[in-house]
Amino acid sequence: MCRIAGFWDSTTPDYDIESVLLSMRDSMIYGGPDDGGIYIDRTAGVGLGHRRLSILDLSPLGHQPMCDDQQEVWITFNGEVYNFQDVRAELLARGYRFRSNSDTEVIIKAYREWGLDSVQKFRGMFAFVLWDSRTKELILCRDRVGVKPLYWYQRDGVFLFSSELKAFSHHPRFEKHIDERALSTYLTLGYITSEHCIFQHTHKLPPGCFLKVQASGATQVIPYWSAQETFARGVELRRSGHWSSRTEEDIAEELEQILRESFRYRMIADVPVGVFLSGGIDSSTLAALLVQEGFKLNTFTIGFNEEKFSEAKTARKIAEYLGTSHTELTCTQKEAFSIIGKLPEMYDEPFGDDSAIPTHLVSMLARKAVTVSLSADGGDELFCGYESYRTLEKRIHRFHHNSFLPAAGRILDLINPDLAYSMYRAARPFIPEYTDFKHRYLGLRRRLQAKSVEELSLLTRRYYFAEELCQHGLPEGYPLNGTVPGLDDMNALMLLDIDSYLPDDILVKVDRASMAVALESREPFLDHKIIEFAAALPSSLKFKNEVSKYILRKVSYKYIPQSLLDRPKHGFGVPIEIWFKDELRGMLQEYLSEDRIRKEGIFNAKVVTRLLNDYLNNQGVGINRLWFLLMYEMWSERWMHS
Repeated sequence: MCRIAGFWDSTTPDYDIESVLLSMRDSMIYGGPDDGGIYIDRTAGVGLGHRRLSILDLSPLGHQPMCDDQQEVWITFNGEVYNFQDVRAELLARGYRFRSNSDTEVIIKAYREWGLDSVQKFRGMFAFVLWDSRTKELILCRDRVGVKPLYWYQRDGVFLFSSELKAFSHHPRFEKHIDERALSTYLTLGYITSEHCIFQHTHKLPPGCFLKVQASGATQVIPYWSAQETFARGVELRRSGHWSSRTEEDIAEELEQILRESFRYRMIADVPVGVFLSGGIDSSTLAALLVQEGFKLNTFTIGFNEEKFSEAKTARKIAEYLGTSHTELTCTQKEAFSIIGKLPEMYDEPFGDDSAIPTHLVSMLARKAVTVSLSADGGDELFCGYESYRTLEKRIHRFHHNSFLPAAGRILDLINPDLAYSMYRAARPFIPEYTDFKHRYLGLRRRLQAKSVEELSLLTRRYYFAEELCQHGLPEGYPLNGTVPGLDDMNALMLLDIDSYLPDDILVKVDRASMAVALESREPFLDHKIIEFAAALPSSLKFKNEVSKYILRKVSYKYIPQSLLDRPKHGFGVPIEIWFKDELRGMLQEYLSEDRIRKEGIFNAKVVTRLLNDYLNNQGVGINRLWFLLMYEMWSERWMHS
């Protein structure tokens, strides 16, 4: 696990290439404290930088950037290829020789042998950049699901790449201009999807893709894997009757074997490995199967004083049953306050998921004992773990069987929200001003006209409409990706999250929170073999008899008593609703003050003030809407005004 950065400047640079490259690289030194290296091809204007967190082959032989034997191809690599020994053995049989025992050397020699097709052999999480001096091409690659990040920027003959946006600020040719669609997406969802980036001319490489850059500046995105195609193959497999002749026990047994293989791969390391344990089905299954495989585990949990948010007691019981070496920490308001101030530095693009706070805390806790920790993210998206899936499926079912609903939506379209509010107030003059009326009105009329469960899902998650908050309005920021023909509603919702919410929120959260303390976080449930198996399963094996994760539970119950696992789902909730009416109240009032918002000129200061006052006075405004604005303002202070 590392951090990478670099550039290709086809102009005549008027700056010191080496010092700029070092500055970009070392802006992320916290993510790679063990070693650092650079490679510069001055003739081409290419620079590759690398910060290393040593996990495999701790010797100097794992130093990067690394070249092939002919010194024609160079690589800077972030991540892990867990099956690198298998690929290495195949290359040895073809006559290749190796200097190190690193997966980096395997990648570069696999590229020499198979070109871009080599990535199909890799199981892991990775973002790497190859400089091929033979073809004069820069080749970027990101893993199938998007566990590891990779940004790029191109303008006026300069191409930049990095694991994090902050590195670009250290290049003299980088210009910061807000991308309005990205801001619109952030206000809508609380994160920025892979189609956009907060700065203009800046991009995220989509998961499962290569990017080829040529000397002319021409770029080409080349997909090699997609969740859409994976779920489409699942539709065909179900239609073929693949599952009809098999018992649930047989299917659960096959799932268990795939899980075990993936989990074993994630334990490969030359440093200590631990597990984040929440006490939920996913992390408990992960820990249980690893214990069955004979691993001695360190497990880590974060709890809260606010009982309804804390899963610490359950996690402790699971750890005691499995016999792990367990450590837990309670997150207080004081600790939360100290972390909130760090979030704009960690998440150098606006990011509104408040569970970044406990994720960073549990990473700090784990780093005291281990260098690698396994996280069970992905189980909800693969095996129907979210309550919203069932709720939305029922809503869209009612929609299809009630022709009045879309007609009502069209009628509401004809009524201006401000007029509707005036009518509402006239009918109920005794009710206090209702700041959230416009937001709820806009949401209602759009939900009534939703034509698919995916569209309904996105509308249900929507925290802001640009027209209610922004001074000058913003364009719509998140086009709905294409749907898969024949996919049932439940699987369609899971695919939507695997395509967007998972890589653009959950994985961003975990990557930045863990790498900020030089902890490698691995995602065993996101092995593409597990995804491909789960995508082919009928929804009835994921949600059955009102039981979520039905087939996964069949595996879990073999090794953990059902009584320990059967409880309401908490999620990774954070009691910020309570905190910001208590000790953290002043932070909201400082960053969302009317004067500050007015001077910035993006948001309507009066609307923001009403939202803040309604929240503090318990008038129906949820904290998430204020939290998103707070995170944007803190981000802007750090990255736009410094």
